[in-house]
Amino acid sequence: MISFGELEMSLILGLIYGIVGMGIYLTFRVIDFPDLTCDGSFVLGAAISSILIKYGYNPYFALLIAIMGGMVAGSVTGILNCYFKVTDLLAGILVAFMLYSVNIHVMGGIPNISLMGAKTIFPLSYFELFGYSFSYSLIYLAVISIALVAVFTWILSTNLGLSLRAIGQNKRLCLNGGVNVKWMIILGVALGNGLIALGGALFSQQQGFGDLTSGIGTIIAGFAAVIIGEKILPFRSIWVKILSCIIGSVAYRVITSIALNTDIWEKILPDSLHHLQPQTSDFNLIAGLLIIFVMAMPGRKNA
Repeated sequence: MISFGELEMSLILGLIYGIVGMGIYLTFRVIDFPDLTCDGSFVLGAAISSILIKYGYNPYFALLIAIMGGMVAGSVTGILNCYFKVTDLLAGILVAFMLYSVNIHVMGGIPNISLMGAKTIFPLSYFELFGYSFSYSLIYLAVISIALVAVFTWILSTNLGLSLRAIGQNKRLCLNGGVNVKWMIILGVALGNGLIALGGALFSQQQGFGDLTSGIGTIIAGFAAVIIGEKILPFRSIWVKILSCIIGSVAYRVITSIALNTDIWEKILPDSLHHLQPQTSDFNLIAGLLIIFVMAMPGRKNA
């Protein structure tokens, strides 16, 4: 089995990417907008948070500005789609493509910013429980995740949230009912990318660096959180659907961590086949196969 340290890191990454999954859920499921801005907005959140902390700003303030940066990026995608008639997929790709240059400028022209020794929201101390040392990062991220689930459950239960959910079901009916569909789409994509940028900012603060390549695979991690969560918790209640993104992300990280554990494969494979055991470089392959397997499982029809 995986070590306690590997399990703890899987839980930490699962919670961070669970927040990203909530943003993906908001765009893909709630407003039915296949947004591909996320790879760029994740790095944008990490870049903004890292550079602000580097220059001595409060880490919580850095998270707030990162969220706002992600919302601006999402708004641009929505505007391109609604007012410039760019298709949803192409709008997201274009904004993510342009964000690469924007992120370089935000980071001051360097591809990596180290936060070693800088003050973040995560303390470096540990606490003892049942004979194990737990990082406070896990507690902080759990509290943030639960708070976000509560906040977005409330938002999606208001008249504004019901309008967002309605346009994902039938845009023409909403338009006939007086709902400003264009502004609702822009708002939904902005909120989704704000969550994704928050995930990027939390990732950079927890890992201790901001990197230009950290957004690679964000869409896959977020989508995996959504579809695995829907299989684990196949219920219609909105708060359960949002919570399932967190649970699905944690399950995704734990399963992939177990699949890459060399000790397990050494026990399963004979000595003559040890060269076939998965390596770290096989993460994308294993993650892709896991997603395909989950999507093939009976249950709700996948997007």
